[in-house]
Amino acid sequence: MADNGLEDAAILLMSLGEEEASEVLKHLAPKEVQSLGETIAKMKTLPRERVDGVLDKFAVVAADQSLLVPDTDEYVKAVLRKALGDDKANILIDRILTGGDVSGIESLKWMDPGSVAELLRNEHPQIVAAILVHLDPDQAGSVLKALTERHRNEVLVRIATLDGIQPSALRDLNEVMSKVLAGSDKIRKASLGGAKAAAEIINLMGSAIETSALDFIREADNDLAQKIMDNMFTFDDLEKLEDSGIQALLKEVQSESLIVALKGATPEMREKVLKNMSKRAAETLREDLEARGPVRVSEVEAEQKEMLKIVRRLADEGQIQLGGGGGDDYI
Repeated sequence: MADNGLEDAAILLMSLGEEEASEVLKHLAPKEVQSLGETIAKMKTLPRERVDGVLDKFAVVAADQSLLVPDTDEYVKAVLRKALGDDKANILIDRILTGGDVSGIESLKWMDPGSVAELLRNEHPQIVAAILVHLDPDQAGSVLKALTERHRNEVLVRIATLDGIQPSALRDLNEVMSKVLAGSDKIRKASLGGAKAAAEIINLMGSAIETSALDFIREADNDLAQKIMDNMFTFDDLEKLEDSGIQALLKEVQSESLIVALKGATPEMREKVLKNMSKRAAETLREDLEARGPVRVSEVEAEQKEMLKIVRRLADEGQIQLGGGGGDDYI
């Protein structure tokens, strides 16, 4: 985002008011929120022409004065807290308004993956795993991509076998990141890690890394590898496919299998499928679904698994892209 564009966005947000601005910030990435917050904090007064130009550009009635808010520091605090909640907002507020050095595990969420990987490169896989489960899966996946293959695979094994983290361990981890975590030993251990967490991360890393990681995990624990695979892409996740992906899938699925599978689908999933069919085919499918009586759960699950096998095959062939697997990788 160019400097002028960033200033324009900041001016527009300031003219919207706290409620509306916080709604906008909820949809932005951490880096974008930080950049906008820092820009707003630096703006005390502005030339009227500058403000009018921005407001005209966004078809908003020009402000009566160029001083948009009486106290920009308080405005930044209020907007960030409404958009992100107190915990995340306080991290940014300290960084934006005081220039404070925000450290600890939470601060990693606001760093680029390459920097996080560099910090963790020489740490024990168990420590890296315990830290990465605190990050969003896409960020954790990007961090893992920057590690060596063996280090990455060892970390994934430990993520998949992690069943929680005690508060005392969390404090130790934060000391590794140069900050002691405030808290009490009475706090229940955080429910982090496990096969599902590993699956969510692997889903976002691309097919080459996925294959290597699963092969490594399978050698160590075949059952664990299967649990991860079972969590990697579920039938409900089909709703996240692009329309073109759904259309490619429908070409491969028999009508009878589709009917049974959709009997156990969410209304949203059914509509996703129906809207990607011709009008006549959609009407026929609706009628068939209504006419079909109760179906055993085991039959529904079996047909859904068969559809997922087709999805995986199409993904391997490059016809469907799943997750956010980065670059040209398909999974």
